[in-house]
Amino acid sequence: MPLVARIAATGRRPAMGILDQEFPVDRQEIFGRRVLADLGFDLERGRLDTSVHPFCSGTSPMDVRLTTRYSAKQLTSALFGIIHEAGHGLYEQGLPVEAGGTPVGGSISLGIHESQSRMWENMIGRSRPFWQHYLPQLQALFPEQLGRVELDPFWAAINQVEPSLIRVEADEVTYNLHILLRFELEQGLVDGSVRVSDLPELWDERMQSYLGVRPPDAARGVLQDTHWSIGLIGYFPTYSLGNLYAAQFFDQATRELPGLMDQVARGHFVGLKEWLNRRIHACGRRRRADELVREVTGAELGVEAFMAYLEGKYGALYQLD
Repeated sequence: MPLVARIAATGRRPAMGILDQEFPVDRQEIFGRRVLADLGFDLERGRLDTSVHPFCSGTSPMDVRLTTRYSAKQLTSALFGIIHEAGHGLYEQGLPVEAGGTPVGGSISLGIHESQSRMWENMIGRSRPFWQHYLPQLQALFPEQLGRVELDPFWAAINQVEPSLIRVEADEVTYNLHILLRFELEQGLVDGSVRVSDLPELWDERMQSYLGVRPPDAARGVLQDTHWSIGLIGYFPTYSLGNLYAAQFFDQATRELPGLMDQVARGHFVGLKEWLNRRIHACGRRRRADELVREVTGAELGVEAFMAYLEGKYGALYQLD
């Protein structure tokens, strides 16, 4: 929250209208599928479709199904939805096939699963080296909208910190406030201090308090996520845990893979994918989450790597002290 306040105090809005344009959906889909394949998702063992909410599902490493949603007015929504779900999909495709159908062949936890999606979406997909490679390709598809946009303004635009209504479209800095709101309401539902009928009003009040925005309707408020309606109470904290795991894993990957971001700048992702396959995916469920973190990074799960990542990236973008 202090970082959000420091950024807000600058008054800077680096997007400068770059993304406030129409981007035809058919060309968004072409670009998204290209990125998905480049990241290493095997479309012979999986597929990408459209739904009202991005998700990853499937039956085995040989059948992994991703979805995203498109809007002509939101270029980044579908793309980062695809990259996020690709992280989940790469984990599922990397699980040990020989242990398929057994507990050992499954993923470790929802938090570890989210670490994979958040790492690919944010630390790779929202990085400057990633767009050093992909911006020219995106400009070729959208020459009228982006033909004259330079790399640094575009990178700043896709990382603009701005409180918003929708969790899955939130920036990295405000994202965890969405999780805090949901977690507190879930605690109230479980201990009896919150009734289901109270949720719409409490949701709107806390969105206003934490993020300074108020939903105009329930679709963009309390009903925006599918989790509660299908009984996933206690799920949302896994997203914040995923952010913490992701930062710690990524910090370790950069130590063990010299020149990792130089590879990203050339559109080469196989090094990181194989490192994740080897260090995280292949063990299936042979470790607990806490054991895996210690084994991979040599330390307990903490907030230090995540906060250092945010402070470094957004300190530079917003020219903070």
